[in-house]
Amino acid sequence: MPAWLIIRARVHDREAFVAGYAPATAALVTKFGGVYLVRSPRPEVLEGTDHGGSLVVSQWPDRAAALAFWNSAEYAEVKRLRDGLADVEVLLVEEPPAA
Repeated sequence: MPAWLIIRARVHDREAFVAGYAPATAALVTKFGGVYLVRSPRPEVLEGTDHGGSLVVSQWPDRAAALAFWNSAEYAEVKRLRDGLADVEVLLVEEPPAA
């Protein structure tokens, strides 16, 4: 069943973030079987609190594939590129089983 990583990031230095972390992560998402569905630098908040962040949604074949990416040694290295550049929240969502 498909799974999605939903990421909300408050980016403090967009130029550095886009120059280093973003392309390196995109290459790994592809390598591990993920596909970006949404990459929005400023989503419009219709209800709730606007935390001023970007939104990224990637789709994965299943939870195991998303976790293989997230827990990989390659991503651990790339994730360091965003240190000090962004505050990030990450959610892993699975499709519920058919009723």
